[in-house]
Amino acid sequence: MRAKKANESLSVTTHVVLPNDTNTLGNLFGGQLLAWMDIIASVSAHRHCRRVVVTASVNSVSFKKPIPASSIVTLEAKVSRSFNSSMEIFVDVYVEDHVTGIRDKCNQAIYTFVAVDQNGGPIQVPEIIPETDEEKERFEGAFRRRELNLILSGKMKPSEAKEIQKLFKE
Repeated sequence: MRAKKANESLSVTTHVVLPNDTNTLGNLFGGQLLAWMDIIASVSAHRHCRRVVVTASVNSVSFKKPIPASSIVTLEAKVSRSFNSSMEIFVDVYVEDHVTGIRDKCNQAIYTFVAVDQNGGPIQVPEIIPETDEEKERFEGAFRRRELNLILSGKMKPSEAKEIQKLFKE
């Protein structure tokens, strides 16, 4: 199984925030944004491994700025690191200014997907090759984020989290 460049999993989608997508304040529902992020993250994970993928967890979501009705919203998803059968995917969310076209990052999320076979069992995925500084930074942090998620889910003891322990020894 050949390793793949992180950019090979890049997936981009654009939406217009319509009135039925908004809450009583006229901003995009958080749940609608989560749905859009889950879909684009799954496309990115699929592009990386070319297999059926399922959402394993939503590790982090940051709603930094509200997204008003009629906004043009672009979501970019890319696999930041792959493990045996799982992949960490970053989703960056941008709002585009209607007049200038300048995009402003307003939200971010980190998802974990698992590749599965025809019986729903986990299967191996290709390694990732980060190239840009941002890809390398996200790649390096992924192992610590994975350990933390395993600890929080009760699948790993804190004493076994070697990468997290390194942070406190430096």
